[in-house]
Amino acid sequence: MAEKQINPILKQVLELGPTLVFFLIYLRIKESTYTIAGTDYSGFIMATLVFIPILLGSMAVLWKLTGKLSRMQVFTAFMVIFFGGLTAWFNDERFFKMKTSIVYGTFAAILGVGLLRGRSYLRYIMEDLLPMQDAGWMILTRRLVAMFGALALANEYIWRTQSTELWVKLETFAFPVVLFLFLWAQIVLLQKYLIEPDA
Repeated sequence: MAEKQINPILKQVLELGPTLVFFLIYLRIKESTYTIAGTDYSGFIMATLVFIPILLGSMAVLWKLTGKLSRMQVFTAFMVIFFGGLTAWFNDERFFKMKTSIVYGTFAAILGVGLLRGRSYLRYIMEDLLPMQDAGWMILTRRLVAMFGALALANEYIWRTQSTELWVKLETFAFPVVLFLFLWAQIVLLQKYLIEPDA
């Protein structure tokens, strides 16, 4: 099914909004403790539980409006649900924090397997958005494997050594911005491999 076009601002709100809402909820209740069925839960864990239905609702609206969800969106949602569930079940915020490392690590591993097979799996996902020669795709994929690996390691270091509040801020803002700037820089650096529409 072809993806329906919607207002790009609305699409960004639906894609990025749940994470921002999680951040705002966490800031509001981070110092609170909630008792449910005799068990005390921190504000972080409650914010995580609220985040899951917000994310699923946002994805449902996005799917309804566009008729399509990317594999990356579906995978990320699965990881949020799975590790959010483990976080609540074991009442241990470490599960949700390590989710980020596993997501980035999985992306690096999948792209790395493609490289070992002489292919760029990234091309299958982004070719329509970024027409580029094979050599360019291979270079971009290798660099992105390194970047995802670095982000996974950075997340592991941060959540294990820094405060939860700092981790939430970096997870919400720093990691996405770093990844965006990295991809933007790569497009600039790989200009010679881009295929002009006329070609």
